[in-house]
Amino acid sequence: MMDPDYDLFMAIVATGSLTGAGRSLRISPAMASKRLSRLETRLGTRLVHRSTRRLALTAQGERFHADLEGIMAALAQAERSVAGDVEAPGGPLRISAPTSFGRLHLAPHVGAFLSAHPRVDFMLDLSDDFIDLMAGTVDLAIRITADVPPGLTAHHLADNARVLCAAPAYIAAHGTPQRLAELAGHRLLAATGQLPWRLSGPRGTVLHHGVSHVRTNSSEVVRELALSGVGIALRSLWDVHGDLDSGALVRMLPDFAGAQGIAIYAVHPPMPHMPPALAAFIQFLKGLYSPVPPWDRQR
Repeated sequence: MMDPDYDLFMAIVATGSLTGAGRSLRISPAMASKRLSRLETRLGTRLVHRSTRRLALTAQGERFHADLEGIMAALAQAERSVAGDVEAPGGPLRISAPTSFGRLHLAPHVGAFLSAHPRVDFMLDLSDDFIDLMAGTVDLAIRITADVPPGLTAHHLADNARVLCAAPAYIAAHGTPQRLAELAGHRLLAATGQLPWRLSGPRGTVLHHGVSHVRTNSSEVVRELALSGVGIALRSLWDVHGDLDSGALVRMLPDFAGAQGIAIYAVHPPMPHMPPALAAFIQFLKGLYSPVPPWDRQR
């Protein structure tokens, strides 16, 4: 980066701490804190919330980080173009993603990708419906699944941890379950087809059967119902990590979580030669979510 304080800020986001950022740049935590304050003063805004437990980006920090990612990607592409070692990505690129994940964790970064690859004609389709990749209507799909269908090429992006959670208003009205069996006396929330819940606990994997208190085909509606105090939901951390951090949702039965093995993949049909635009986008996704996805960086 042209500005060393920008490097520091990116290192803070990547490591989740001033200590980790200082270690990666070979400076002391005190110096890292001083330089972060200097950058915030220069920009006239706070980028990072500090506490004794963790660091978290402000809304301005999130936007600044996304902009810097785009600049870094553009610089890397410029170097590759000058070196002549790759064909410049371009042409149509059709992406499908689940509605909530695409809105929260894909759409905000499309601008950075296009800044780095302006010749790409990008199309993003957000839908919870199954997309037949072999039909040729999209080039790549984001799938959150335990099993990738045979015959497709899958690139692992991140694990998909899920937790039971409810709003303080629900807890005040109905109490907190202390044992898994007590869920039978509580209001559960799940989209069509999401019950029974397969949960991992101290004694292995268990199935919890139940009926959703509200019937809906929308996972986003389930999240909004949970936030408004209607019931207990099993939600992915990528969906509710901010609500858990703010206290808008509280984790229930912390010894239990969604069964392991479900992950987030970028999936496409096998091909003898991957188009440069598709290859560039897959690498961009891996940079966003690996090795630690943003919803886990400050937890």
